Order: sequence, then C-alpha cells, then structure tokens
Amino acid sequence: MVIIGSGAHRKTKDYQLSRYACYLIIQNADPEKEIVALGQTYFAVQTRRQEVAEAEILAGLDEAQRRLYLRGQLADHNRNLSDAANQAGVLTAQDFALFHDHGYMGLYGGLRAQDIHQRKQLKRGQHILDHMGATELAANLFRATQTEEKLRREEIATKDGANAAHLQVGQIVRRTIQELGGTMPEQLPTPEKSIKKLEAEERKRLRQRAAEPSPQLPLFADQEIGDEAASDTE
Repeated sequence: MVIIGSGAHRKTKDYQLSRYACYLIIQNADPEKEIVALGQTYFAVQTRRQEVAEAEILAGLDEAQRRLYLRGQLADHNRNLSDAANQAGVLTAQDFALFHDHGYMGLYGGLRAQDIHQRKQLKRGQHILDHMGATELAANLFRATQTEEKLRREEIATKDGANAAHLQVGQIVRRTIQELGGTMPEQLPTPEKSIKKLEAEERKRLRQRAAEPSPQLPLFADQEIGDEAASDTE
C-alpha cells in the first residue's frame, strides 16, 4: 500500500529484479538522476573488482591450473549463453549446434566445431573445450560472454539473428587477436593432457594434502566439476 496525494492508501505492484535485470535498467536509464548515477557507479566498481580478482587468481596459477579455472568459467558462461540464445529462438538441439558453430566459425576463420575436433585429432566423444590451452580457452570465454551480452542488450529475438550475432562476435575477437599480433586459435597447440586428466591429478593432489593446511584453495568443488564439465555444450 502507498499513500497518494489525497492521503488515501492505494495498492501498487512491487517488483523483484534479478541482478542482471537491475544492471540492464540502470545502464540504460538517465544518469542525471541521482539513483541511476549511483547504480551505474556501483556496477562499474563491482565489474572492476571482479576483473582485478580474476587477474590476481590467474597470476598465481600455472598453465594447468589456468586451464582448469578458465574451463570452469567457460562452462558457467556457456550455460548463460545457451539461456540467452534460447530466449532468442534457439530451441532444438540442431538449432544449438548451428548456433555454436557460428561462434566457432567467426573465431576460427570458418571452422566449425567438427573441423576443430578433427584438427585436434580427437576421438569420438572428446570435447574440444577439454583439449584447449589457457590462451585458447580465454579467447572462447570472451566470445561467449560478449555474445551473451549482445543477445540480451539488443534483444535479439530470432535464431537467425542469434547466429549472426555469434558469428560477428567471433570475428571481432579473431580480428582483435590478429591486431595484437597473437596466434590464431586454430594454430595454437593442443595440450597433451585433457581437462579430465588434469581434474584427476588435481583431486589426487588434494587428497595427498588433505592433512596439511594449504593457502591454495581448490580450483573446483571436488564432487561437482565432473558433472559441470560434462553438462557443458560445445
């Protein structure tokens, strides 16, 4: 109930927003309003904190640990990307396969997931994301996060539009790598050990150190990462 001009009370609707909905509203509202300016400042500060925190985490990890960390991040963001694509009209398994192929084609110079699988000489059932180094995973993570934001920000509502957006973002990420003088993703070496192998080794390390206090936190929940990686979509 709220009080109106006459002093009477009237019912009004109240809304609970998700964090992402709040972010979208604040970022697209009038910054001259004090509450909007405060909200934009809040999200800018939180974003920077997250960037710094992730940079500090990665700086203290070796290549294998970076791969585990980035693979977990990519699993999370691929689920968010799939949700955004679903809302844009990507519905069937075939739709999703085509949608993800468009992202790979943009980033890998026209190569589809199956083409990347063959280049890495993987066996049937092996996921290409489990056989990427940290640099390649980071490029794919950036592709996934930026495509999700583009789909939501531009309110893309067709699967053709979603495919085009994924292709475009992949191409932009590829062009950025090229402008920076980096190695194209398809030319990066395939690590000898898969993510599954690294997970097994990490679990073994944790078991061996279980009785010893360690300042290094585990990179994943012992019972969850296997399921998480298995549920990720190429």
